[in-house]
Amino acid sequence: MLTLFILLPLAGAVMVLMLPQARAHEAKVVALLFAGAAFAVSIVAFVLLDRGAVGYQFVDRFEWIRAADAGFSIHYVVGMDGLSAPLVLLLGLLGTVSVLVSWNIELRAKEYFAYLLVLEAAVAGVFLSLDLIQFFLFWELELVPMYMLISIWGSGRKEYSAMKFLLFTLGGSAFMLVGFLLMGFSAGTFEIAELTAKAPTDAVVPLALIFWAIMLAFLVKLPVFPFHTWLPDAHTDAPTAVSVMLAGVLLKMGGYGILRIALPILPQQAHDSRFILAVLAAVSVIYGAIITLQQTDLKRLVAYSSVSHMGYVLLGVSAMGALGLSGAALQMFTHGAITGLLFVAVGLVYDRTHTREISQMSGLMHNMPLIGSVMVIAGLASLGLPGMAGFVAELTTFLGAMPSQPAATIAAIFGVVLSAGYILWMVQRVFHGPPSPRWAGLTDAGTWWERTAMGSLVVVILAVGIYPALLTDTVQAGIEPIVRIMEALA
Repeated sequence: MLTLFILLPLAGAVMVLMLPQARAHEAKVVALLFAGAAFAVSIVAFVLLDRGAVGYQFVDRFEWIRAADAGFSIHYVVGMDGLSAPLVLLLGLLGTVSVLVSWNIELRAKEYFAYLLVLEAAVAGVFLSLDLIQFFLFWELELVPMYMLISIWGSGRKEYSAMKFLLFTLGGSAFMLVGFLLMGFSAGTFEIAELTAKAPTDAVVPLALIFWAIMLAFLVKLPVFPFHTWLPDAHTDAPTAVSVMLAGVLLKMGGYGILRIALPILPQQAHDSRFILAVLAAVSVIYGAIITLQQTDLKRLVAYSSVSHMGYVLLGVSAMGALGLSGAALQMFTHGAITGLLFVAVGLVYDRTHTREISQMSGLMHNMPLIGSVMVIAGLASLGLPGMAGFVAELTTFLGAMPSQPAATIAAIFGVVLSAGYILWMVQRVFHGPPSPRWAGLTDAGTWWERTAMGSLVVVILAVGIYPALLTDTVQAGIEPIVRIMEALA
């Protein structure tokens, strides 16, 4: 089943590229069919997941590279548990949404939708891989479609932003690969389950250096201060669908890597580094929020807010307890849905106004009541309004982190106040106030694909906010094995 989830987008990419040029306009339909099929598979896997079972489920595996002389082999192995299941579901949803918001793409449409589907498959491989080398390969595969999508279909300094994203990620990945190789050769295996069951105790270099080599790649991708500078440029110059995928699931690769690899495989080194992680989290939350307050570009504002909100993930990780780690996992899902919706709404506004400058917009609610209402919902969810998904994740993180990291938690809570400031300021400036004659001819979201893209994310945000057990039971099942490892160190 999980292999099917990876292969469906890849098959869709091949089908799109095989379309004759005279039928290039059908690329979006083919892409939607395959992305929708992958989403359906993710729903089935999420529903069928046994929350009471221990270990990975729906496992597919075979030996990929035999290295008998070296004492190990590399396997293709995928599996799912309560930690990866919500992210796979989120990826299926946002993969479909990204195709919908690209419905009007005409420039090299076949290539565009092929790259978009390959991007979905690569991220799926990261969330499902249970072998370090396989994990690394999918991690790197994601770079190719992202670079092409930004550099070809982006705007502004698109080549610069695409290259900056590539260099930052490659730089972190180089350290990660070194760490993976050192761990694998030391333990005689690259399988995550085996490494987790028997954590490495020795290597050619100190395990603390291996831990930080691996963490560097995850912190760059998350991203946290001071490794965040690639994100605003990539978001600002990327097409709407790419921003949705970037904020929704690509950033989550960093948090997922920390929870899946860094903590359970190197628990002692993680435990010794918890204060540093808490400081990085607090600085990211506050710095990201302050910088967001200064933004005048609508898309850049949402981009910088991600730096702040992903700091909550690292804060939950630094607590290294059941509640904090659950909060971190929940924050990854809720932030993906909320920020994905924000970028969809920003993209629809930009398509109509052809500007992202906040100072040039006012009173858009008069002409675009549906888009404006969706932006308000996404904004309120982003600032943590009770009854919406963001509140559940942030409250869980704060409750989990307060006992062990009180100073960082208090700083992060102040970040919520700042987020309320920039979200409400943005909504008031852009959508409220008297109508402007300049925007008298604007139209609201009227097509089925626009309404479906926004409506699906609104439903998810409200459903999780009203009934958190839709996610919390699953997340707790996935976090429990990590918690047992960390508690054994206490």
